[in-house]
Amino acid sequence: MALMLILPGCGNTATEEKTEAEQGGTEASQQTTEKASEEEKVIEIPEVAMEKYEIPDSEAFEYVKNLKIGFSLGNTFDAFVDGKSLENDMDTETAWQSNVTVEQNIKDFHAAGFETMRLPVSWHNHFVDDDYTISDKWMARVKEVADWGINDGMHVIINIHHDNHPEANGFYPDTAHLEQSKHYIERIWTQIAEEFKDYDDKLIFESMNEPRLVDTEYEWVLKGSDECNDAVNCINELNQVFVDTVRKSGGNNENRYLMCPGYDASPEGALNLGFRMPEDKEGVTDKLLVSVHAYTPYDFALNTKGTAHFDSERKNCTDEIDSFMDRLYKKFIVVGVPVVIGEFGALAKKNVKKEDNVQERVDYAAYYIAAARARGMTCLWWDNNSFSGNGENFGLYYRTGKYFIYQDIVDALMKYAE
Repeated sequence: MALMLILPGCGNTATEEKTEAEQGGTEASQQTTEKASEEEKVIEIPEVAMEKYEIPDSEAFEYVKNLKIGFSLGNTFDAFVDGKSLENDMDTETAWQSNVTVEQNIKDFHAAGFETMRLPVSWHNHFVDDDYTISDKWMARVKEVADWGINDGMHVIINIHHDNHPEANGFYPDTAHLEQSKHYIERIWTQIAEEFKDYDDKLIFESMNEPRLVDTEYEWVLKGSDECNDAVNCINELNQVFVDTVRKSGGNNENRYLMCPGYDASPEGALNLGFRMPEDKEGVTDKLLVSVHAYTPYDFALNTKGTAHFDSERKNCTDEIDSFMDRLYKKFIVVGVPVVIGEFGALAKKNVKKEDNVQERVDYAAYYIAAARARGMTCLWWDNNSFSGNGENFGLYYRTGKYFIYQDIVDALMKYAE
């Protein structure tokens, strides 16, 4: 890598508020034009020397290893529209980005080396009654896209996504809403589990996305307050309801791999002393995975106003990655509980030369994956099909054109994903 004249820092902790990318703006023509007009630059994938950690010898860790690397299909089935009625609830698929997912999109991800697809799904815009009965059309559409991945040989993760905010009337992790939340989790997972109970272990269920105290001062910062301690305990109970509901549904669900997050799915949420993994059905062992999201370091990876700089050879850029992964390794992996980082990524930004920070993102992708795989973790990039404007531009793959705009980043991910 060429030495830059100005070397801004890589930021500090990943505890700032994460804004939801609810904007559209998925057309990549402007981004493509800008890239074409820039002077041709050689992007280099860094050589990352990473010490291999001792990984437990178990079926579960071999399973997570075979997940290899994945992507989350962001701003798609997780999108929602509250505050007004929808003439057609199926329109939520394009509420936050403009493309209806087609089978070729999924095939292209798999052909590029992504072995796992996380399918985030919000359910609350898609009920046909007051007891959370999911519409047949919505369930069929989710199943269709999941089938595209599984039939192409991928692993697929299905979850409950943006049903946490008060307007959703779904789940909310505090004592005041606990009974309603338990009922919601049980109702949704009863229906999903029934629909998919005959699927093999290519399919994974994830209980909830980023459960947290939405619209409070604690939404993205877990503290030692009574409110936070209560939330952590409620999340423990909701994860247990999820596991119990899936297991009793029968079929292959009796032995399916299940993912469970801590508070807001952050590393700190999973590492919190009050967080505990649920108990599994008697006779079922090693089938529970910890679900974590980590856009770390925050100033580089997620903060739209933060630095565009990352250098895989600078410890002040890489220390936060090593730190949170080491702590997860010591709490979970050492004792036989696998970890899946279901969301990570780095925003496209302009560097100090007003150029796209592709090289910096390549450095980040290579280091992050090398660090995770050395510790026995699998990671999934958040791809929201967003490339332009000032929002959360995490897109790698341009769904309209059916090609990867940032092939260099994909190559960096794949180099260290084995």
